[in-house]
This record gives sequence, structure tokens and C-alpha cells, in this order.
Amino acid sequence: MLTVENLSVARGPCTVIDGVSLSVGPGEFVGLIGPNGAGKTTLMRAALGLLPHTGESSLAAMPAQTRARTVAWMPQSREIAWPVAVETLIALGRLPHLPRGAHLAPADRNAIDAAIARMGLESFRTRAANALSGGEQARVLIARVLAQDTPLILADEPAAGLDPAHQITLMHAFAAEARAGRSVVASLHDLGLAARHCTRIIALHHGRVAADGPPAQALTPALLAEVFHITAHVAQTPHGPVCQPLEVIR
Repeated sequence: MLTVENLSVARGPCTVIDGVSLSVGPGEFVGLIGPNGAGKTTLMRAALGLLPHTGESSLAAMPAQTRARTVAWMPQSREIAWPVAVETLIALGRLPHLPRGAHLAPADRNAIDAAIARMGLESFRTRAANALSGGEQARVLIARVLAQDTPLILADEPAAGLDPAHQITLMHAFAAEARAGRSVVASLHDLGLAARHCTRIIALHHGRVAADGPPAQALTPALLAEVFHITAHVAQTPHGPVCQPLEVIR
């Protein structure tokens, strides 16, 4: 679904991403973690071809129309500037699949309805999207990504601004996408959500991959100390891995 080889990004004299190579296959739900400034957003934007870079990205090499049908992108920004109805905004996710000038077909409307249901937005259909709360706007933008129905989803901090119930709903939705054979890469600051729901963790540190593997293998005390400068309670439970940050290492 996604392959990058020796990908590097520089901002002036600073190297933000330094020779990253990785691939993401079908059925994977990847939690991209790292402290602020580690390069998570830059890596995703460069992989999409939205930033100048050196190295190779399978997505950046695609024609724009093919890329739009291959990957759905949810950026970190949550601002919805125009007073369009929620249903109309979510329907924008279907544009890559429509011939020029075509109207929504029944399959498109089914995808929109399914995305609205998954994010619990049935009562918001006709409301102006820019009049919603920050968390509600985030759910609308997630629904637009789901409605796009692509083999790959890239989401930058999709859980930001969501209450705990909707964070779990989001992670369940992304996990279901992975179980259906699609791929999801989401940058996350909540290590507990990443440990509990992701099938794979990629940790960035100073623009390089510091760890890559299943949560139980990647989220070690040594990694958390080196990358995040924290101690944490890490355990296997009947509900899956648990990672609860405890203290800052000074």
C-alpha cells in the first residue's frame, strides 16, 4: 500500500526526516508515534508528495488522480471554513471516484451513509459543518475519509479533540478498515490508544525510525525512556497491550 525508500526532508539547514525506509501492507493499522517535532507530519506529507523530498515514495510517484483513489488523507488542521452541510462535506470524499460532471450514484450514497453511521453523525446531516464543536468537526472529517473508501488511509492526529468514547469509536473504525484488508497509518500522541488498537507501531525520533513492530515489542521501557523521556506502565491484559505513561525522566 505504501513504500518509502531512503526518504529525507530538509527545512533549511535542518534535516527533519533522515533516510527513512518502510513499507505498509494490506491489513495493517500502523500507529506512528514520537514526541513533538519528531517528524511524523513531515513524513506523511512527504510520502504523499506534498513536500519536497529526496528518496522514493510509492504514493508521490503516482499521478494525482490515481493517488486520490489510492489514499485518503486527513491532515492535522481541523478548520472547516465554509457553512456547508455535514452530508455535503462528507460527500466530497467521493469526488475521486466520479467522472467529470457526474452525479453521486447509489454506491456513492451508500458509502456516505455508512461513513455517517460509523461516526455517529446521523443527527448532524443537515447542520452547517463549521458551526459544530471542534470534536464534532473532527468526526465529520474522519467520516469524509471513510467515505472516500480507499485502500490506504493516512491520518495526522485523528484522535485530537475527541472525547474518550469517540476516540475508541475512531480506533475501532480504523481497525475494521485494516481487518477488511485496507491499510491505515495514523499519527498518535496517546500511547494507550496506540498500544490497544494498532497492529504495528513505528516510533520516530529525530527524524529516524527508532522502533518498528507490534505494540508489545515496540513499546519497551527503554524506547519510552529514550524517545519520550518517560516511565510507563506497560502490560499485557485480556483486552490487549496497555501503555500508561507515569512520570517524566528528568
